[in-house]
This record gives sequence, C-alpha cells and structure tokens, in this order.
Amino acid sequence: MIPSTDPNVLQEQYGSDDKLKLRQMTHDMYSVPKFDFPAWVLSRLPWQGEEILLDVGTGTGVYVDPVRRTLPNVRYIGLDRSFGMLEHHPGQSHVIVGDALALPFPDATFDVVMANYMLHHVSDVEGAIRELKRVLKPKGVLVTATNSAATMPELNFLFQRAIVLLTQSAAGAQIAPIHNAYSLENGTRMLARQFLTVVRYDLPSAFVFPHADPLIHYMDSLRSLREPLLPKGVLWDDVLLVMREQANRVIAALGELVIQKVAGVLVASDGGGALADFIHRLKKQQQ
Repeated sequence: MIPSTDPNVLQEQYGSDDKLKLRQMTHDMYSVPKFDFPAWVLSRLPWQGEEILLDVGTGTGVYVDPVRRTLPNVRYIGLDRSFGMLEHHPGQSHVIVGDALALPFPDATFDVVMANYMLHHVSDVEGAIRELKRVLKPKGVLVTATNSAATMPELNFLFQRAIVLLTQSAAGAQIAPIHNAYSLENGTRMLARQFLTVVRYDLPSAFVFPHADPLIHYMDSLRSLREPLLPKGVLWDDVLLVMREQANRVIAALGELVIQKVAGVLVASDGGGALADFIHRLKKQQQ
C-alpha cells in the first residue's frame, strides 16, 4: 500500500488540521504570484447562483468563505472522513462525516460536486469518481483540483539529493518513486472514461523562499507520507538536515530558493459546465 492511501498515515496526517493548515499557510505566504486559489477554482464554472454544492474532502473548509462571498445563494454542504478536520470548519452547521466511496446521499442530488486535493488519498480512485458522479444531477458538474505530476521538481530533487548524499551513492540509494494516484495528467484520463467532457485548467506559480525554515517545516509536515520512501538505514531527521544545508547553499548563492509549482483543476460533466456553454453558443449561431 502506498503511503498516500494508508489508513494509518491518513489518520496521522488528517486526524487534526494542524499539518494541513501549516501547508496552506506556507502556500499563502510564499507563493508568487499571490492569488486566491479557491476563488480561482470556483471561477472555472458558469454558476447560475442557486446550485446545491457538495464539497467532498472539505478539510479545513477553505471553499466556504469564497462561496459565501461570491455565491451567497448557493447551498453548501461539506463532507470529510475526519472529524478532527471538521472540528474548526467555518461551515459547522453544513458539514457531515462521510466517505467518498459511500456518499450518504441519493442519486442525482447535487448540481456541483467538488473533490479537491483528496482523490489521491482514496484507495479506489475510479470507484470514488463513479460515486461522485452518482450523486450528480444529469447535467451536474464535477470539479477536482489537484497538482500536475511534474509539480515542485526542485523540492523532489532536494529530497532525492539528500538521500544520495546520505547513502554516498546514487546507485545504492534505491529511492522509491513519489506516486501521485490522481494528478492533472492521469486524472484527465480517469474522468474521460466516465464523463462526456473533461476540461483542464492549469495555474503555474512558484514557492519563493528567502530562507530555509518554511521549506523544512513544510517538508516535515509530510513526514508520514515521505518517510516510508526512504531506503533502509536513512533517517528522516538526517534527510531534513541535508535538505536544509542544500537549500541554504542555493539561497546564499542566489538570494532565494525558487520551487516551481503547477496546480490546476479538472471540470467534468455530461451536459453542464463548458459543454452547456458550448451547446448554448452553438444554438445561438444556428438561429
């Protein structure tokens, strides 16, 4: 079982909201350019303004305020497996505990279903997509924000470089690959097997770190996900120490450490979203 779907790892990561909030804060403070990612995700849809919205894997509830601010008549419902994640959720009266593989709702309930940054943690991604589609209305829209498989190459290089240095040999390092069960690339293919249309939107940005501390704190928050990938005999604290040294060398030479990011969103539907807009424009042209 890969770490990102291991129940024990997920409990350690998301039993409370502290690790996720640290990473969200790091993105907010050190991303260039500055932008409101949840608002950007919501802007990918042609909202009518009175939809019923399900936010699966709602976590800390970062989409609640953007929905309230820009879509006050949309009915928001949040769902997450972890009670600890929902404990401080800003939409307390509109959240429930539940599983993406067995949603506690009837068929064709929602106009929009969001499953942002959570499908890579599901043991059966294809099954989860079928379940998300089940609760969508026939012209409903599924929104899944995630990262590109190629995001943060510099961070992955620092991680793997530290392992090589600690093992004294690239050949002997035996670094396990970092597997993303749901990315912009493979997610497009998965959704296309179940929906008539899939539209991909990319949003490139970068981390810009003036010193190594926030990078190391960010990395340490991922310990339970990354530590199982280490070769035998390589210790996590030693990896972080070497990563800090390597990052400080880059910052000393260049004044900052830049880590390129590619996030994005996949919007899938059988009749709504971009497809509905296309059909509407086609009909206008034919009149």
